[in-house]
Amino acid sequence: MLGLLVQTYRLVRAVVLLVRQPEGRALALLVVVQLVGGTVFYTLQEGWSWLDALYFCVTTLATVGLGDLTPATAPGQLFTIVFILTGVGLLAAFISMLAQPLRSAPERGRR
Repeated sequence: MLGLLVQTYRLVRAVVLLVRQPEGRALALLVVVQLVGGTVFYTLQEGWSWLDALYFCVTTLATVGLGDLTPATAPGQLFTIVFILTGVGLLAAFISMLAQPLRSAPERGRR
């Protein structure tokens, strides 16, 4: 349990460091806009609940793609293609920038 708390603290600290940088703030904003836009679209177009739509967006961008939710309409399928092509790159760039402070921070107790 302590390990989970330590890792959560490190993640939150890395996010704070990232959003203090202009590039990191812009990238974080783009990821949030992508997630909110996708959630709104799937809620309105596919009739999914807000939570289901957000869940689909996160699992899709994280390339997990569980398959429990799939767009049933042609506009939903077309939007998903664009959503994946634009969103996976954004999320990968965000995670890469997020990992930089974690990699550069010296580990305590190691030499």
